[in-house]
Amino acid sequence: MSNAVEVGQQDYFEVFELPRKLNVDTSALEREFYAQSRKLHPDRYAGKSQQEQDWATEQTSLLNDAYRTLKDPIARTQHLLALEGVQMEEQSRSATDAARRSGEVKKQVVPPELLEEVFELNMQLQEMKMAHEMGEDVDSDTREGLQAARANFTTKLGEIDEELRGLWAKWDESGSAETRDAMVDVLNRRSYIRNLVRDVNEALEKAA
Repeated sequence: MSNAVEVGQQDYFEVFELPRKLNVDTSALEREFYAQSRKLHPDRYAGKSQQEQDWATEQTSLLNDAYRTLKDPIARTQHLLALEGVQMEEQSRSATDAARRSGEVKKQVVPPELLEEVFELNMQLQEMKMAHEMGEDVDSDTREGLQAARANFTTKLGEIDEELRGLWAKWDESGSAETRDAMVDVLNRRSYIRNLVRDVNEALEKAA
């Protein structure tokens, strides 16, 4: 298992004295979070120096960030990969909007197995967009096609999450580069499909 950590990269596992494993006992994590939070409570530092109060505030912020990250399985996986030196492609809506504002082309790699489905979906989204812009009713076939696509991609998200859980077990056992790379691939596919579901939801809401 690599020990690569970027300069300035905080190890949230270390905050809770946990090994870099992906199957985490979230109940135990929560108990430890509240135990540490009580020790850092402002009332305990009311009579302390400003330096000590500032330290407690910083530690509380770090503790909150670490707990928020580790209790979420996807954020936890992304954090571990970051600690391993992996730079995940940013697929969020904010990243997409920022790329549009800057005029840059945001990299979007369509998973090969989804090429045909994504092509069909984009056609349906374009048809719905044109109908909306022209003030026309959306064709029922287009609407039903988008609803079916949403159900299909939502199912795929569930399958991907199951695949990811299997990789967590492999990582916890060996921490191999092969498993690390497989998790990167799965997370990229998950992020892409999640964005497709988001786009379909937005299109259907506009046509409601």
